[in-house]
Amino acid sequence: MGMTMTQKILAAHAGLDSVQAGQLIEADLDLVLGNDITSPVAIHEIEKMKVDGVFHKDKIALVMDHFVPNKDIKSAQHCKCVREFACKNEITNYFDVGEMGIEHALLPEKGLTVAGDVIIGADSHTCTYGALGAFSTGVGSTDMAAGMATGKAWFKVPSAIKFNITGKPAPWISGKDVILHIIGMIGVDGALYKSMEFVGDGIQYLSMDDRFTIANMAIEAGGKNGIFPVDEKAEAYMKEHSKRPYKVYEADEDAVYDEEYTIDLSTLRPTVAFPHLPENTKTIDEVGDITIDQVVIGSCTNGRLDDLKIAASILKGKKVKKGLRVIVIPATQQIYLDAMEAGYIRTFIEAGAIVSTPTCGPCLGGYMGILAENERCVSTTNRNFVGRMGHVDSEIYLASPAVAAASAITGKISSPEEV
Repeated sequence: MGMTMTQKILAAHAGLDSVQAGQLIEADLDLVLGNDITSPVAIHEIEKMKVDGVFHKDKIALVMDHFVPNKDIKSAQHCKCVREFACKNEITNYFDVGEMGIEHALLPEKGLTVAGDVIIGADSHTCTYGALGAFSTGVGSTDMAAGMATGKAWFKVPSAIKFNITGKPAPWISGKDVILHIIGMIGVDGALYKSMEFVGDGIQYLSMDDRFTIANMAIEAGGKNGIFPVDEKAEAYMKEHSKRPYKVYEADEDAVYDEEYTIDLSTLRPTVAFPHLPENTKTIDEVGDITIDQVVIGSCTNGRLDDLKIAASILKGKKVKKGLRVIVIPATQQIYLDAMEAGYIRTFIEAGAIVSTPTCGPCLGGYMGILAENERCVSTTNRNFVGRMGHVDSEIYLASPAVAAASAITGKISSPEEV
């Protein structure tokens, strides 16, 4: 019986010739990730283990990004805890104010994630790195603690769903539209504990930023991970950003998949997820007249340079609708700099938006964009659960940077074609 991409990576890291879906394995880890919310819990757990330090100071990444710069005393205490742990254990990849970015944009940019890796992170969107052909998945803080101590983790080998990506997307169609379309099609539990494996000739038309977005939101369909084959674009990205060796794994021709779907990119329309689940999708043609109070462009899903470029191209020379709040958050310091040099930051400010230092802030209802009762927000983030960005009676509409920017101009959910 053949193996999928994910199964081959897990077999190699478990020291086995082969694995099959449902099998329990212990795998070696290439990277363990934590942030300012999840790391303190893991640190307190690792202290209980009475272990002598961490398994490898170069293979742990601690990124202060959720409530940083600190929004209150509790978040400051959390960061202090992680800072002291990083210093005590000489953690190489500790990123604090001035160096930090949103973790899932920062780690690939820093070259810490490459093809063939097994990566766990105490954050559900750790599945982002599958865009580079790695197996990466979110875990709880206790598993993070065990990973930091031992360099190993237990997994149940996932079965897989194959998504055949074909066709060439129309203008304004991005990775966000692709993954929202897929989640709308299969549901938020349609890939529960399964590997979402994306293949097909249409992938050539997806930028790396598109692929990061798609892999990032695999968890929103219940997926254990999302993964792409390693092509020339992925190799070029890794060679530009990383000095680490990488290993390419390809699915066997007789690999077993639970389901297969074909996604023709040429047929997709800009897609919006209505409250209160990412599966509640409508195309822009079905939206109707939905007025909004706020727009957020950023997050680990859509705060990369391509995202800001698209938003700036729509906002350039135009003004944000009077009475609307627009918050733009570059995902890393480097993206902020690149956007500044490209003129995007000036475009945003002249249009009437504000630009923030990198932070997860508004995505999880932390700060920098909390919603009041009955307010509506178009957001390029990844979740629109009840109360996710503030009041339980607020509403979040998930969309691409293009739709978000167009909506910022009109004051209602709009297609970029309209502006």
